[in-house]
Amino acid sequence: MSPTRDGAIVDDLRSRVRGTVHAPGDTGFTELSRPWNLAVQQDVLAVVSVADADDVTTVVGAAARTGTAVSPQPSGHGATGSATGTILLRTGALDAVDVDPSGRTATIGAGVTSGALQRATATHALTALPGSTPAVSVAGVALGGGLSWFGRAHGWVADSVIGFEVVDAAGAHRAVDATTDPDLFWALRGGGGDYAVVTALRLRLHPAPSVVGGRMLWEGRHAAAVVDEYRSITAGAPWELTLWLELMGFPWAEPMVALDMTYLGEEAEAREMMAAVERLPRPLSDSRAPMSVAELGTITAEPTDPSPGLARAELLATLDDDATRDVLAAPVAPLNLLQVRHLGGALSGPSDSPHGPLAEQHLLYLFGVPTDPATTARVRARQREVAAALPVSGRKPVTLLGPGEPLSDALPPASLERLRRVKDERDPHRVLRGNASVLDVS
Repeated sequence: MSPTRDGAIVDDLRSRVRGTVHAPGDTGFTELSRPWNLAVQQDVLAVVSVADADDVTTVVGAAARTGTAVSPQPSGHGATGSATGTILLRTGALDAVDVDPSGRTATIGAGVTSGALQRATATHALTALPGSTPAVSVAGVALGGGLSWFGRAHGWVADSVIGFEVVDAAGAHRAVDATTDPDLFWALRGGGGDYAVVTALRLRLHPAPSVVGGRMLWEGRHAAAVVDEYRSITAGAPWELTLWLELMGFPWAEPMVALDMTYLGEEAEAREMMAAVERLPRPLSDSRAPMSVAELGTITAEPTDPSPGLARAELLATLDDDATRDVLAAPVAPLNLLQVRHLGGALSGPSDSPHGPLAEQHLLYLFGVPTDPATTARVRARQREVAAALPVSGRKPVTLLGPGEPLSDALPPASLERLRRVKDERDPHRVLRGNASVLDVS
């Protein structure tokens, strides 16, 4: 587009939306346009922070008339660089939360974060399906399927969604569920954000009268023993228990190894199920205790502000003796984190979503910080080495796809074909562009 045309689009939007419109050069544009991962570049035409669903309709309509694409990003998580050249749509102001405790449902705006929803459900001894960070938007997680601390008990985050409010590519604001539009409803529950702009969603909540969570931390020299106990506990764990293994190599500290856990139940039961850890050396710290579901974000203490990072995720077919040796064969550095999450349980069961059942039993997540070009190269090389040494399945969750990783790395061919049909039917003029687009699949 020409600068003159870009300016005309921005001026038109400023005259018609109740929210704010920022263009390059405006005060605040840099901060508003950046993704959560500062290592990802996205040079956008404008940023519209909408005030309500009517603003979303206005933006989508303007984009359709001018041949411009719209990229919805509630919080900037999951950005892959695909938003370059688009109107970036921020929906953080759509933050209403309405919990129906008797019906065990919640209706929330597209900008509601996981932490905000958990605070609202906690007062009713209910829970949604939160992940490790309270800062991510629930809508963004659900659009990518979504893994959770309680996924083993209740499946994908998307499996708990029972309805959406959307603005479609034609600019119509409407409700979508399994009855009103089964194809679009299916696509939105884990197929990415390429088919409509979600303005609100309704989801099923789950009982959580008692929850235990926390982290046990050891010196890195105990890694082999901790990994053995991780394998032992997860081999027979009930669906209510979730365990994550973390090997950490931060530049400012000695190597460490941790077990993070949550349990939907009583503390005595959780400690009995994890009795095997008592055979390990005394940990440096042990924060396991009963907690509110609103406090789950404290377990891993992930950053709550944007920062740069290089991440790679893989699903592991198994974690056998050979795989374990390979994990421990070399230092974690230059990575900061080598994480293995236990999956299985309800995630392995039926799911009417684009991903379908998750056959793999573990998730591998590798993270490093790109402080300079040489470190970036070393981090990428180490990620490749670890992935090549382990029995990865070749698939990964949609929400953990990175720049250059297409939807075909996450979803089966039959789902991709159906998603292409939905995209062609609902957005033939390519007005909407998600972080991971079905159009990028060859």
